[in-house]
Amino acid sequence: MSTSTGICYRRHMASDDQRERILSEAVKLLAEAGPSGLSTRAVATAAGVQTPTLYRLFADKDGLLDAVATFGFESYLAEKRAFEPSEDPVEDLRRGWDVHVAFGLANPAIYTLMYGNVRPGRQPAAAAENRAILCGMLERANARGLLRVPVEAAAVAIEASTTGAVLLLLAQPEEARDVQLIRPLRDVVLDALTEQTAPAEGSPIADRAQALLGIVAPTKDADPVTDAGFSVFEAGLLREWLARLDKAGR
Repeated sequence: MSTSTGICYRRHMASDDQRERILSEAVKLLAEAGPSGLSTRAVATAAGVQTPTLYRLFADKDGLLDAVATFGFESYLAEKRAFEPSEDPVEDLRRGWDVHVAFGLANPAIYTLMYGNVRPGRQPAAAAENRAILCGMLERANARGLLRVPVEAAAVAIEASTTGAVLLLLAQPEEARDVQLIRPLRDVVLDALTEQTAPAEGSPIADRAQALLGIVAPTKDADPVTDAGFSVFEAGLLREWLARLDKAGR
């Protein structure tokens, strides 16, 4: 290796090390202080680098946020890649829903950045892989004649309802984030997309739907559903689904 090549190699390794250190500190700051604490100056100071170094490696704050979001998707994908399929593809979709919700509730700050900070045309490659994994699960269900709609349409419905449900829970005080409250939404969405499975005898699904309807009910001053990132149309659809589920279980 020539001297010049050796210098370039060492500089490249140093840049990689700095990038990983900056990214690590950004993830920590996001978890501790939320998005408001994620200034480029604060991240650079925590990582022990000059602010120009951060800009050289990430271009701007948006570039840093993209990198942190990618880190979040990669962490989530590590769980999805380890997912062992069962003999029941519909049950796998339910398990996949639960994995998604559990990740969001365990990592509220980074999840909100991943799914609540949407910028058209800017999506990490890991997000596309996440969609591909979901579509693969849906293809298994479709191959057995269990899917009622096209795979892509089912993927959109599942992604919209899971992310919306998690963002809705994250908008609540931490002590009020009861995952049981959104289980009825999981069941009504998957039952609409796949072959229906009757609820178990004595299931409290209607009671849970009614409880969730109380949480998402708009007031004169605010609408917790649109505040959580839903559109007005999606908010109305969510309430309609829950009302139908509540009525069906009575």
